[in-house]
Amino acid sequence: MREHVSGQPILRGDCERCFGLCCVALPFAASADFAVDKAAGTPCRNLREDHRCGIHARLRQEGFSGCTVYDCFGAGQQVSQITFGGRDWRTGPAEDARRMFEVFPVVRQLHELLWYLTEALTLPAARPVHAELRKALERTRELTDGAPEELAGLDVAAHRQEINVLLLRTSELARAGVKGRKKDRRGADLMGARLKGADLRGANLRGAYLIAADLTGADLRGADLIGADLRDADLTDADLTGAFFLTQPQLNAARGTAGTRLPGSVARPGHWTAQV
Repeated sequence: MREHVSGQPILRGDCERCFGLCCVALPFAASADFAVDKAAGTPCRNLREDHRCGIHARLRQEGFSGCTVYDCFGAGQQVSQITFGGRDWRTGPAEDARRMFEVFPVVRQLHELLWYLTEALTLPAARPVHAELRKALERTRELTDGAPEELAGLDVAAHRQEINVLLLRTSELARAGVKGRKKDRRGADLMGARLKGADLRGANLRGAYLIAADLTGADLRGADLIGADLRDADLTDADLTGAFFLTQPQLNAARGTAGTRLPGSVARPGHWTAQV
């Protein structure tokens, strides 16, 4: 059994063991998050020959805040070192590079599912489905170890749907133990919402749009935050203790301070310190 997700490096990006795949395989468009356009399969202009970012220390200042939010959940090193056995896309056959860039987003999705399943198994209230969660975890692990051709042909959307059924049940069990009325805001449009001091204990916020929402001092203990869009949401002094299915990329996209209380599965983003 793997360690708790917060202490498991395999589910966090390790750039030292990756060939800069997120800087090449993924596309991005000029916006508030990225200073320029970049096509999928094209190296970012800031990517050095050693696969390191040339402006890593000043990404936000240079207009690449989207890069500071992103995390591959360990898919980068998995594809680089396991799937392709350490073969560098720069020096290997062009077909290997093309397939590597094709496979990377698939493995990234699988690793994100591993994150959710691993966290689900840490929730005591979800014990009735722990056996099913373990089977799903093992099956997903097996898929990540597939050959490039198998991964490229995988119907990852169908697999996500199967896992989602289990995660929904997990959420119901976990939130049932939270006292008080539990708000259902699944998929809700809460962009820019004034939720300062709101009681959102045990709330269902799956897929909710919380972009630029004011959640200052909000009580989010025991809330389900899977897929919630927290870009530029203000989490100053908010209490997210016990909130689950909250990923590091979601948190990185939000704003917060030293007074923001977090679950142990995530780390306080470094760029928050400037706001203390």
